[in-house]
Amino acid sequence: MTMSQPVDSAVSAVRTYIEQHRAAFLDDLAEWLRIPSVSAQPDHGPDVRRSADWLAAKLKETGFPTAEVWETPGAPAVFAEWPAEDPTAPTVLVYGHHDVQPAAREDGWNSDPFEPVVRDNRLYARGAADDKGQVLFHALGVRAHLAATGRTAPAVNLKLLIEGEEESGSPHFRALVEEHTHRLAADAVIVSDTSMWDENTPTVCTGMRGLAECEIRLYGPDQDIHSGAFGGAVPNPATAVARLVAALHDEHARVTVPGFYDGIVELTGRERELFAELPFDEEQWLHTAKSHATHGESGHTTLERIWARPTAEVNGIGGGYQGPGSKTIIPSSAMVKLSFRLVVGQDPDHIEKAVRTWATEQVPAGIRHEITFSPATRPCLTPLDHPALQSVVRALGRAFESSVRFTREGGSGPAADLQDVLGAPVLFLGISVPSDGWHAPNEKVELELLLKGVEASAYLWGDLAEHWSHAP
Repeated sequence: MTMSQPVDSAVSAVRTYIEQHRAAFLDDLAEWLRIPSVSAQPDHGPDVRRSADWLAAKLKETGFPTAEVWETPGAPAVFAEWPAEDPTAPTVLVYGHHDVQPAAREDGWNSDPFEPVVRDNRLYARGAADDKGQVLFHALGVRAHLAATGRTAPAVNLKLLIEGEEESGSPHFRALVEEHTHRLAADAVIVSDTSMWDENTPTVCTGMRGLAECEIRLYGPDQDIHSGAFGGAVPNPATAVARLVAALHDEHARVTVPGFYDGIVELTGRERELFAELPFDEEQWLHTAKSHATHGESGHTTLERIWARPTAEVNGIGGGYQGPGSKTIIPSSAMVKLSFRLVVGQDPDHIEKAVRTWATEQVPAGIRHEITFSPATRPCLTPLDHPALQSVVRALGRAFESSVRFTREGGSGPAADLQDVLGAPVLFLGISVPSDGWHAPNEKVELELLLKGVEASAYLWGDLAEHWSHAP
């Protein structure tokens, strides 16, 4: 059956269903939050597995005919699938994670982080927003979708992949996706591990930056040597690493590595206008950033710099004597750790080659250097006019009864691996807000926003089926 009823009655049916099942949903979420699925701590390995088992069982209970725990060399993931009745319906994969950050009462929590409590219509617990709450709202959302439309299966072929190692850097995630590419095949990916601008400004994230990281080590003398006897006559690796860092940017804060900006997709005028529409308070942002002035590439606003421009940052630098007093030496070695946030159009392999070439040219004769790169994360971006993105915007706007604005994410995450391996656009549906305190003491989720996430999920599947035919 298709959604032929008027919009207002469809909204009413969804909201009625959610209200009727609100208490049971929150009880389920609290039960899941009591499982301390901390992937970073080996002692909690059994809890992470228990969390995966709990979710697979809950998704089966929800109605997913397939719900499996998938093994990795580390923590297990959960896969679920619910095919549509229409074989030509688009296929959508929802991504999230069931592991959480470490938490202990002595860290500054006002209550036990793994004993959920509700205060002022907020649910406090580790994982309430990041990411168990935002995963589980899809379970109630799909049931509300079915109840409001009279369907017995979702309007889309619905799949879920909920990993268990996101808070530990997703070390086995890409391999898992590559191993199960056929079963994970999708026309679009929905990531529900993200946030909105604030409580009063519903937003949809359209992309995130990629990441390339490296460590450069410089070696000079075979051991530390006397700066009086030899200084001024042999190259100093600490001086060389300082010059290397100084050469990384020009006076306009642009990265000087030749080829660094090759191929990047520039912001359109419309995108810059949309960023400018957000209620951005630079003083408040600086307060949040614990910083005292903005700085960055000339010609771009702060939001453009953190969302849509590539960067090079020094994450750590060292070399020579750093104890009390002085030790007049020329150190034998020095090092710097660099990270490069990448935007769409930049290829991590190209960036690595460009940085290696640049560093070789910067290092003076008599200094040996080594560069080690970590595995990279690719950037992802969904065009504003993509039909699947428009469905997300309509679903969120319907739930909030408000216009929806657009953001991007300055950080990086495993969602880009899904885009890269599956070749599907990545879309973001999240209802968390900055005050939720991800990774911090007293993490919480606003219950009314959580239920708005349920509602948006309920509208999304029918909208996608109606407005977007899957790729041939």
